[in-house]
Amino acid sequence: MMVNNIYSGTTGGRSEDETLELLAGSENVKIKKIISEGHASPKGFWYDQDVDEWVVLLTGSAGLAFAGSHDVVALKPGDWINIPAHVRHRVEWTDAAEKTIWLAVYYR
Repeated sequence: MMVNNIYSGTTGGRSEDETLELLAGSENVKIKKIISEGHASPKGFWYDQDVDEWVVLLTGSAGLAFAGSHDVVALKPGDWINIPAHVRHRVEWTDAAEKTIWLAVYYR
């Protein structure tokens, strides 16, 4: 058994790269904490995952783009989205003024 806090390790200076931490997982499910600080997907890059992804924003804000749509889905704390496998998407922006903390569940 392990007890921790979702906000542990979130203080301190700005990181040049996103921080990803595997919190729990199995063959069919992975739960990760992601910390973004003004990060975005590289220009022209799209995620195209083999698994479904459910993600909730805990702090900060972010904008997600989906292939085939000109709209950007803006997320604020408490907002969640379920992205089916092979739905191409990218992170257009994350809050540059505060840490954006995501909780992501990848599942089959």
